[in-house]
Amino acid sequence: MSIEPILTMLNNLEQLHISLLRLSNDKTALLKSGDIDGIDQLLKDEQAHLAAIVQMDQNRVNAVKQYLTEQGSPVPAEPTMTQLIELADEPDKQPLAEAKDRLLHAIHALKQQNELNQQMTYQSLQFVNLSLDMIRPRPESVNYSKNEVQGQSQEAKQKLSSFDSQA
Repeated sequence: MSIEPILTMLNNLEQLHISLLRLSNDKTALLKSGDIDGIDQLLKDEQAHLAAIVQMDQNRVNAVKQYLTEQGSPVPAEPTMTQLIELADEPDKQPLAEAKDRLLHAIHALKQQNELNQQMTYQSLQFVNLSLDMIRPRPESVNYSKNEVQGQSQEAKQKLSSFDSQA
């Protein structure tokens, strides 16, 4: 087996991550505008992308295992890109390293964008909670303790009895 199928899968993974990054950028705009329906649809699109990424990565793992087996190299249970590059034939190392770097760059950019979206979502929730606190009436102590009830009834009796005596 040549390294080409693995390179193709890495390129496809990179494209999926870049596409997911575009969705994440769109999510930022939707969060700013407060478009809940748009965010809902975008979350569904993200889930589809994530499922495709998981499937593609599993295919990559299987292809790497097959490649290493055919090369007579030891096959780790979950081979990483670094392990593949170390065990690959010399002419295959450079294209694999470049594909790995491009994929890592896309993943890093996606991670940064997701962190921004997470912060924006958290701030939106804080704003909603603050707004709710401002419009929600603050109940004063509705429950009375036994002493307060007894004390008030004694005062009421005293006032009533003094009123009665003056009448």
